[in-house]
Order: sequence, then structure tokens, then C-alpha cells
Amino acid sequence: MTDFTYAVDADGVATITWDVQGKSMNVLNLDSRDLLESFIDKALADPAVKGVILTSGKKDFAGGMDLNIIAKMKESAGDDPARGLFEGIMAFHALERKIELGGMDFKTKKGGKPIVAALPGTGLGIGLEIPLACHRIIAADNPKAKIGLPEILVGIFPGAGGTTRLVRKMGAMAAAPFLLEGKLSDPKKAKAAGIIDEVVAPDQLLARAKEWVLNATDADIVKPWDAKGYKMPGGAPYHPAGFMTYVGASAMVHGKTMGVYPAAKALLSAVYEGALVPFDTALKIEARWFTNVLMNPSSAAMIRSLFINKEALEKGANRPKVDDQTVKKVGVLGAGMMGAGIAYVSANAGIEVVLIDAAQDAADRGKSHAEGILDKGMKRGKVSAEKKAEVLGRITATTDYAALKGCDLVVEAVFEDMGVKAEVTAKAEAVLGKDAVFATNTSTLPISDLAKASGRPDHFIGIHFFSPVDKMLLVEIIKGRETGDIAVAKSLDFVRQIRKTPIVVNDARFFYANRCIIPYINEGIRMVAEGVEPALVENAAKLVGMPLGPLQLVDETSIDLGVKIAKATKLAMGDAYPDGAVDAVLFAMADQGRLGRKSNAGFYAYDEAGKRTGLWDGLASAYPAADTQPELTEVQHRLLFAQVLEAVRALEDGVLEDIREGDVGAILGWGFAPWSGGPFSWLDMLGAARAVDLCDALVTQHGDRFTAPALLRDMAAKGESFYGRFTTKAQAA
Repeated sequence: MTDFTYAVDADGVATITWDVQGKSMNVLNLDSRDLLESFIDKALADPAVKGVILTSGKKDFAGGMDLNIIAKMKESAGDDPARGLFEGIMAFHALERKIELGGMDFKTKKGGKPIVAALPGTGLGIGLEIPLACHRIIAADNPKAKIGLPEILVGIFPGAGGTTRLVRKMGAMAAAPFLLEGKLSDPKKAKAAGIIDEVVAPDQLLARAKEWVLNATDADIVKPWDAKGYKMPGGAPYHPAGFMTYVGASAMVHGKTMGVYPAAKALLSAVYEGALVPFDTALKIEARWFTNVLMNPSSAAMIRSLFINKEALEKGANRPKVDDQTVKKVGVLGAGMMGAGIAYVSANAGIEVVLIDAAQDAADRGKSHAEGILDKGMKRGKVSAEKKAEVLGRITATTDYAALKGCDLVVEAVFEDMGVKAEVTAKAEAVLGKDAVFATNTSTLPISDLAKASGRPDHFIGIHFFSPVDKMLLVEIIKGRETGDIAVAKSLDFVRQIRKTPIVVNDARFFYANRCIIPYINEGIRMVAEGVEPALVENAAKLVGMPLGPLQLVDETSIDLGVKIAKATKLAMGDAYPDGAVDAVLFAMADQGRLGRKSNAGFYAYDEAGKRTGLWDGLASAYPAADTQPELTEVQHRLLFAQVLEAVRALEDGVLEDIREGDVGAILGWGFAPWSGGPFSWLDMLGAARAVDLCDALVTQHGDRFTAPALLRDMAAKGESFYGRFTTKAQAA
């Protein structure tokens, strides 16, 4: 079976149909690229063929390129991987240029054959780059389809001509959201933006494509940048308008990326340099910058974590081998913000929901939370009135536990109190069938202890959602000591249904995500107490790729929650508790009523509308800045190693069972420097030996909390990496 098929009809129109067997979405690999080129050659060489339609045999056109082929291109080049990548990329450019010229005489611009892309649905990445090389792009009016170039989101940029063509088609300013932000559009919006040329009814797609092919003139198949007198929309870099565009773009990119994401800078360089030269030279420049990005370890790490590993986890890489556990009816206990969010995402995924709270008005408020999210979607044109009614119709808000009858999964999201949780567990299990799974949503309480309230601990599990539930992509599934395979599989299948990414960890204090993020917050607070400028702490974090500085993060999550966690941890650890210096700051802030954003007062100051106005000036008097401030790199190392060493300890302790989950969970759960690919990828970039040296220096300066774990020291001694040692656990990497 082949990925492309070729047929010519009686009117001389060749149709090349993309249909990768065994996959729900078309993706391009090296073999299928060669096959497509052979069919283009065949059509151009056949005098009976008047033109070509490139389309798909699936409901969508294509989802992009198989990113594993990048590794193959590197490997095939042996000792010169950059050359292998560059030549491989230029082969893609050659194919697309062949499509674009259509066999015409380049000098006279005559004699070419029209080639049209007919997109029945989604076209992403290479699935848009190839159509951009065609002479016309016609898309079916499919509101569910997404058109765009999302490569920047996984650490690369459109390097198969998409960057150069989109800028020449639209101008740098108009193309920026689609290239630098990975913005996706439905077909009508893509046409309005100027990305595609025409939108037609789905049943008219191929007929309209054929009509265009048969009526196209020589002028119709000459791209603007190949025509005499072409001028770039918005102005080239040396044009007054263009000059301002590129100056502004450079500032914008640096402001958003803080200089730690190589793909955005490389993309802008490719656009700027390419705009100064003829089109074919611009393609070579794009290929060189794309090669530069692919050779950067940051790019490889982002692709591995945010694409390959994330997809593997979502497809059940660590799912127990048991029968399908698709959830049909879910009960949610507790209609606060967390429970209401869980109810919404479940109903939105087509699952029947019973939302229970102690009082009916509280349950109703929980349901209205879903209504509020749907109303916002309607204002943005993404949700119809019918969809809203359908989703809300799936949620039953009640106080009656008898309504849980028939639920195959219950998610408890009540107050973080062992007694309260035990009470609702007993009430729910009195109604549930013997095969139902009971999940507790908790961020701090041990799952094995909570399971003592259950009559079926093998069907008891932790499912830790992150707030806000509708926006956060990660869900942490926690196995208690007696949790069985059915409960794990049920939880994983549920997370797949609600379209989130799961990681599975074993039970331990703070599980995985909170175990790593709390030391990050504490290190930031500790530095303030030491006299490090709060602005240095916050900006050091952002300049190394963290989305929020530790002080802003504790404001967002609330300072009194930090106090509560600190007290509980100290009670559990006794004399071994290491964070007394942090508590001195945290408790003092709470005593002053500075509880963070929720009280409009914390490490930051806020105006009456709740907007941050800057760091609280009282910090300067409470914790005077030391005369000598540390180097930026030292602050960054303290903040990063506080997190990554805890991730390594979680792996050592068996809390983490798969480094893929450690990397993906870190990025999606608390935003750990996405450019790094996650804590284990970052340590691999540094090298275990270098990481140990840095840890030893930090221990000397700042204490034993930076002691390198035995696992990391062993790897340093053996010259190993995490993704080298744990290859059996990271098969998708």
C-alpha cells in the first residue's frame, strides 16, 4: 500500500490522493515525499495531463511531517549531520519548487500546468506548506478544520518553504501571528487572512478544483514572487515601512522569548535575510536557519517532549493491558472551582455528569461555572447555542448521592481534609456498583491514607487536576499502595476522553508536580530573606524560561495555602524540616494579611481591579537588599536545580516510573522552561558531570539541599545520560 495514489480522468486532470494507510491523519515521511515527487514528475511529463489536483482520501488533508525523519536525516549524514539535514530540507524545497513552477518555461512564464490543493479539512505544517507551493488552495467549508503552521510550538519553525512563502504572500506583519505564535484558523478565517484562496461546500470541493484547473491561464500559475516587478507586501527591510516592521518584530520576539527559544530568533532571521534576496536564495537561507535550529539541542528536546513523548503518553504508553475503560457516566463530589471545572470538561467531552454538593445552591453554582465558560466561547464564536445546551444538559446538579447510581467513575473534589474526604467516600461507595472506580482529587494528602476510607482500595486512585481545569493540560494520576490496574486504566481512559495529557506516578508526599514546584517557590523566597533583590529573583526566572517568577507564582496560588502546606510538612518531618528561613518570610506576609492576588496584596502590589502594579515596596524595608548581589547565572542555577534535583529524587524514589512523564509533566504542569524539554532533558544537555559540578558548588555556597542525588553522580561517573540509560522507559524518545 502507498501513501499517495495517482489517477487521470477523461478530461486530462490528474488527481494525486494522499491517504496514509493505518493512520487517521496523513503525515509525510521521506518515502512518501519521494512518491509524491514521482507523481508530480509523471503528471508534468504526460502531454495528456492538463493539470493536477492534490487532495486527501481522509476527512483532513494532513497533520504535518513525521518528526522522526529528522533524526533519520541526521543519522544518514554520519559525522556531518548539519549537511545531511540541509540537503534533506533542500530536497523538500526542490519538490515544492517543482510544484510551484508546474513545468513552465521560467523565462517566458508559459507552458506550465496548473496544480491546485483541495483541502477537505485540517492542513497543518507540511500539510499547509505543500499547498502554499500550489497555484491555488481551495478548502472545504469545514468549521472543525484547522489551517496553520504550528511548528513554533514544538521548538522549530516552518522550514519547508512555509516561512518564505507566507511572508511573500502576506507580508511580514500579517504573517507574524501564524509563524511566531502558531495561530490556527478555520477555512473561512484562513481565507480572510489571505492564507488560502477559496472556500467551497464540501461536496463541491473536487468539482471546483477541477473547474479551476481546466480554466487556469498561464498568468494564474505564476506566483507573485516569480512575476516581474514583485514587491513584498508591507515593504522589504530597506523600505521605510518594512524597516519599522522588522525593528518592532525583533523587539517583540525578544520580549516574548527572553532569548531562550532559538526557533523564534532563527525564524525572524530567515524572514529578514530572505526578504533581501531573490526567492530561490531565500529558500536556501530558510533551510540554513532551519538546519541551525534542528542542530540546537533545545529544538531536539522540545520536539521529543512536546510532540513525541506527549503524544505517546496521550495514546496510553504506560496504560495497563486491560480492556477498554471508557467512562460513560462520572460523578463529581464537590462543586467548588475544582469540582465545577472537572464537571465542565467531562460534559464537554460528551460524558454524563452528576455534580454533587452539600447544598443545592452550591451545586447549581458549580453548574453555572460551566455555563460561564460556554458563554465566553459563544462570544468568541467558538460555541453555538445548541452546543451550550447540549453540554449543560449532561450535567445534573444535586445533593442526592443516589444520583451516582450507574456512575463508572467518581471524582471527589471536596475540601482538603481527611475526615471530610472519608465521609463522602463512604457515602458514594454505598451507591456505586462494584466495578466503579473512586478517584480523589488532592494535591497534598497521601492517596494510600485516603484509601483507608474505601471498601475497595484496589479501585481507589488519585487524579490530581491543575487549576483552572479547563485550561491546564496536565492531569497527574497517583497510584496508592493497593491501587489496581483497572483503576489506573479507567483514569487514563478518562483523561484521554477529556483531551488532556496524563502522567502516572506513585504515592508520596506532594506526588511529582508539587514536589518539584514547592522548592522553586521556596528558593525564591529564601533569596529575598537573604537580601537578594526581588526583581533579580523574578527576572532571573523569566530569563531562563519560567513563565512566572517564584514570588508571582506564590501570589497566584495564595500565600496562606503556602503557610498551610509549610505547617503540615513541618509536622510530618519534625526536626528534618529544612525550610524555616522560608517560613519566616511566608508567615510574616500572612500575618500582615498579604495573602497574594486574592487579597490584592502579596509579594506584589495590586490596584483596585486586581492588576499587578509591581513588587510591593514594603519588601525593601522588611528584607533590605544586600550590598553585593549574586550573578544572574547563580540565581538561575539555584532556581532550576531546586526543581530538577527534586525530579531526579522522585525518579530515584520510584515516584516517577518514566522520565518521559517527568519531562512532559514538568512543562505542562508548572511550565518548567519549555525550551529545555523538561528537567531530565535539561540535565542531559548540561551533561551529568557538569550538573554534579554545579551542584557541588551550590552546596558549598548555599547548603545541602543542592546535594547531587546518587543516581546523578553514578551517571556522571559512567558518562551516561537519562535518555541514554532509560531508553527502555523512553521508547518514543
